[in-house]
Amino acid sequence: MNMQLTSAAQSLHDERSTVVPESATGSVVKLPTPAQLRHELPLSADLARQIVQQRDTVRQVLNGTDPRMLVVIGPCSVHDEVAALEYGERLARLAEEISDQCVVVMRAYVEKPRTTVGWKGLLYDPERTGEGDLAQGLVRSRRLMLNLAKLGLPIATEALNPVAFSYLDDLVSWTAIGARTTESQVHREMASGLDMPVGFKNGTDGSVGMAINAMQSAAHTHHRLGTDIEGSPAMISTPGNPDVHLVLRGGRGVTNYDRQSIGEATDALRNAGMNPAVMVDCSHDNACKQAERQLDIAHHVMAQRCAGNRSIRAIMLESFLEKGRQNDGEDLVYGQSITDPCLGWKQTEVLLKSLAATGRNP
Repeated sequence: MNMQLTSAAQSLHDERSTVVPESATGSVVKLPTPAQLRHELPLSADLARQIVQQRDTVRQVLNGTDPRMLVVIGPCSVHDEVAALEYGERLARLAEEISDQCVVVMRAYVEKPRTTVGWKGLLYDPERTGEGDLAQGLVRSRRLMLNLAKLGLPIATEALNPVAFSYLDDLVSWTAIGARTTESQVHREMASGLDMPVGFKNGTDGSVGMAINAMQSAAHTHHRLGTDIEGSPAMISTPGNPDVHLVLRGGRGVTNYDRQSIGEATDALRNAGMNPAVMVDCSHDNACKQAERQLDIAHHVMAQRCAGNRSIRAIMLESFLEKGRQNDGEDLVYGQSITDPCLGWKQTEVLLKSLAATGRNP
């Protein structure tokens, strides 16, 4: 779906005149700065206030001052903005219905980490040609998040590239640092300066030690090399992020959503002087890449919470309009993931209503 670019992005997109030495194998394409893109696709004052309030709500849930459960849910990745917006419309209505028990945040993941190679997400390759088009991808990613925000939904995403995230971070209420990047000093320093809650996932081997180290680092002040909103190199001093927390996602044949694993994780957090709040990722290695296992895991985690474990404050689920996944191609099923398998909408609706009902009647 080739959506119209903003004027600033279009002019740079069309001017792909690049001087490359004969020995070079790559190229350089100019992009709009974060300031230019924010000017072309601005965040209104009302939406800015909404996002500040939503960040505060997420913060209060994770700190335990709001007794509700945080539910971060949505597609594994966004490849079709129309389907993502339809999903968002449905989710916004459902979120209102269960708002007495759950704070619902929609996943809008436009960057995808890859173990080796593959499609890196809407932001990098919006037409999925393999050639990449960041000029178009940045525009489409920001426009999508603006449209989701207008539905009243808080937005979650994974911050994979700190430069790319500077084009979008004013729209996001909760950020994930993935299992592959939790150990990265660059991502820890970036999280230190974000004015929103940030969840660090446990390592790909299932251990929580490096995630706790990452939380301690991100809660501290840093002086880091980065770029300002005008795109110029800058030394950025960060205040430290007090709203970091742990995300349990399993790893390499290990699941960690059971009572013992969560208890050991919260004990380790307390011993490190960190917030013992835990989010359980019901997908990924906890579900062994089997989407429908998320249903049982979510109920199991909710039962632990209702039994008295108030350190369990959030869950994450992968869900889209149609269940399962498909390989990318020309004749795609509308609303079905092209990356990890997801729950379908009917399953999602039944599950979230059931979780809310359990919260009302533990």
